[in-house]
Amino acid sequence: MSFQTPLTINQVITDIHAKKYLLPSIQREFVWSQEQIKTLFDSLMRDYPINAFLFWKVPKEKAADFKFYEFLRDYHKKDNRHNPKANISGSDDVMAVLDGQQRLTSLYIALKGTYADKLPYKRWDNPQAYPKKKLYLDLLSKPEDEDLAYAFEFLTDTEAKANDDNHHWFPVGKILDLKEQDEVNDYLLESCLLANPDKEKSRFANRALFKLHKVIHVNPIISYYLEQSAELDKVLNIFIRVNSGGTTLSYSDLLLSFATAQWENRDAREEINDFVDEVNEIGHGFNINKDIVLKACLVLCDMEDITFKVDNFNRTNMLKIESEWDNITKAIRDALNLISSFGFSRENITSNNLIIPIAYYLKTIGLPNNYEISTSRIEDRKKIKRWFVSSLLKRVFSFAPDGVLKPVRDIIKKYGASGFPTEKIIERFKGTNRTLQFTEDDINNLLYSKYGQGDTLVILSILYPWADLRHNFHVDHMFPKSEFTPKRLAAKGVPQGKINDFIGDCNYIGNLQLLENIPNIEKKAMDFDKWLREKVPTKVSVKKKPPTNGTELMR
Repeated sequence: MSFQTPLTINQVITDIHAKKYLLPSIQREFVWSQEQIKTLFDSLMRDYPINAFLFWKVPKEKAADFKFYEFLRDYHKKDNRHNPKANISGSDDVMAVLDGQQRLTSLYIALKGTYADKLPYKRWDNPQAYPKKKLYLDLLSKPEDEDLAYAFEFLTDTEAKANDDNHHWFPVGKILDLKEQDEVNDYLLESCLLANPDKEKSRFANRALFKLHKVIHVNPIISYYLEQSAELDKVLNIFIRVNSGGTTLSYSDLLLSFATAQWENRDAREEINDFVDEVNEIGHGFNINKDIVLKACLVLCDMEDITFKVDNFNRTNMLKIESEWDNITKAIRDALNLISSFGFSRENITSNNLIIPIAYYLKTIGLPNNYEISTSRIEDRKKIKRWFVSSLLKRVFSFAPDGVLKPVRDIIKKYGASGFPTEKIIERFKGTNRTLQFTEDDINNLLYSKYGQGDTLVILSILYPWADLRHNFHVDHMFPKSEFTPKRLAAKGVPQGKINDFIGDCNYIGNLQLLENIPNIEKKAMDFDKWLREKVPTKVSVKKKPPTNGTELMR
């Protein structure tokens, strides 16, 4: 491994765009946030070091032995997170990035592409929740954050047009077109930035744009080492040694790098990524990640040790997982279909580890087709749902999940032939901090579940066992939330001293019910008494007395 002559950012971005730089399959995917990219560019502008890179030169005659991927250009949090597979049929050697992928991808996206992150408070499956944004630099103002010297922001095209006397948003990627200093000066003149009445702003714009030009086109910032070994084991060990100390590389990514290197007939990276994308679309959507899939592989393949450590992903185990891959994926897929039929999704599952025992059970009984709708499996499904809901509410997987997964697996292995062994599992954990038995205090605590919490829908599903939650049910306020204002409560006769209590109790489960989406929309803010009389008419008309103390409101 040797140190090479440093390169400019423009040189490297040009070569990435020409697909001269690729990513080996052992690399993890892009994970940097917009804030990290902005900080990277601020560091560059302030001449802060951004550390060296490590490239791997693979001779063209050896390149076909490995798998490579292209860099992401347009990142989309939901629809475009995976790197496209590279075509290496050319006659050139391959230059792969072993260390520095996050930084180089960030530079490439900022200078050539877009970043579509999810907006807060919008549903994950709403296309409008992911606006495409480009990186801009404000040439007239400094950022509000005192830790930063330059105001880099990811903006939509509409947001970037909001220029005024205090803001001029320069598209950072445009600096690639301003190759010479006179072109930079022409832009400043044509944009009237040098004619700003505020001379300090003019000077700042001049310094900022010329500095950006220098960072991209002049300074050889990309310092790198070059590894030329064609031995995958050596390269893999270098990759792990270099990356394991970083904060952006998850342990599952390291483990996936082993799988990628050791599977013989499948591309582990593509198989696992495609499977994760597929199952997350089941029902109302799930949030399964690579960690859960890899953990499930260890459990479903009956590995003695199921802890997340490199030794458990040795070649022998990885080949066993590869041979069992079709059964593993069917078991997880069927488990999620079953859980979805119970009405659960990413919105109300607090631990994805709950899925693994169900998948293991389905694999144990031979992966029957259509398990979630089979009439012969009704009672078995009830047992699974009881265990699932109890485990969810008791938070038995909230810490050290291996302490639950192994004994539950052992119980299923021993008793699963007679149906899902819910009672055996309850008996096994009785008296421990993983108990599935509910005390009176546990039940009282459930009454404090509130609107918007994941557990609330779980509890309501128990209170409304007839509700088929595969349909679109809403959690509805029986007494409309709009009625819980001091003025309206006083008008209904609530004593002044209890008004705050009523407002505080509005969102608790005692005032919540399940309604299908259309009836809920029709109900809107209708008075509860009126809605109840319409939905549950009585044969005898009873004249309603006006409330005198407000207790009728929450009866």
